Amino acid sequence: MPDQSQSPAPQPPTAGPTARPTSGSAAGPTSGPTAGPTSGPTADRLAVVRGRIAAAARAAGREPGDVRLLVATKTQTPDAVLDALAAGVDLIGENRVQELVAKAHAVADRVADGALEVHMIGHLQRNKINQVLATATCLETLDSLDLARAISDRCVRDGRTGDRALEVMVQVNVTGEGSKSGVGPDDAAALATAVAALPGLRLTGFMTIGARLVESGDGSGEEPVRAGFATLRAIRDEVRASGAPGTASATELSMGMTGDLELAIAEGATIVRVGTAVFGPRPAP
Repeated sequence: MPDQSQSPAPQPPTAGPTARPTSGSAAGPTSGPTAGPTSGPTADRLAVVRGRIAAAARAAGREPGDVRLLVATKTQTPDAVLDALAAGVDLIGENRVQELVAKAHAVADRVADGALEVHMIGHLQRNKINQVLATATCLETLDSLDLARAISDRCVRDGRTGDRALEVMVQVNVTGEGSKSGVGPDDAAALATAVAALPGLRLTGFMTIGARLVESGDGSGEEPVRAGFATLRAIRDEVRASGAPGTASATELSMGMTGDLELAIAEGATIVRVGTAVFGPRPAP
């Protein structure tokens, strides 16, 4: 594990799933920062977020297309989600299983034709595995081998193996805060290696929720945030370098949200998760 007291220089991520195009119509929206219409409240906010992503990528010596925008749809209505899709969004994330199920019908056609990815980005309980597998194309919050085995068993039973395997990421609690889910950094590589070997699962990378960004005049408040993101990158690199079966596809780093996405991109994020900056203030639950 790296010395977290000093954040290493960011390295561009290796090519992987982040570079793949969506499989929708060739005339449809792309995942690049300029995709989608240029008018309407959601489209306008989306353009601002994409501009931030592009600027942060260039500042880090990376290509804007190296970073994908996941739009977090927590508490949003199906109509609001469809509005975002019309503005060019091709990757959404849900925190709550009940909301994932409630919006499944609205996005089913786009998921079926490959034009939309739906990631589960909230904690998953074992008794809700079936509901998630019915809609989600990726689970970003895998944090235990018991849960991984339960999901693997269900995927195998459903014939969801090989090219149809469920994409998963290992969630790492880089801050050690009890309020956050995820496996500890010291155990993350071992868990990821074990997950990668399970049938029905395809390990695509790692996810974390960073430390709270504290504003400071001298930039010192950014240091713990960047250190946590650097830790996740180091874990990813360690797992891929191991050469263990199934780990070559673990290229993704899902980290960074509205307030700290620039820091995450500087440390190698391939997916940033943004909600309110796209939709505006969340409606009351």
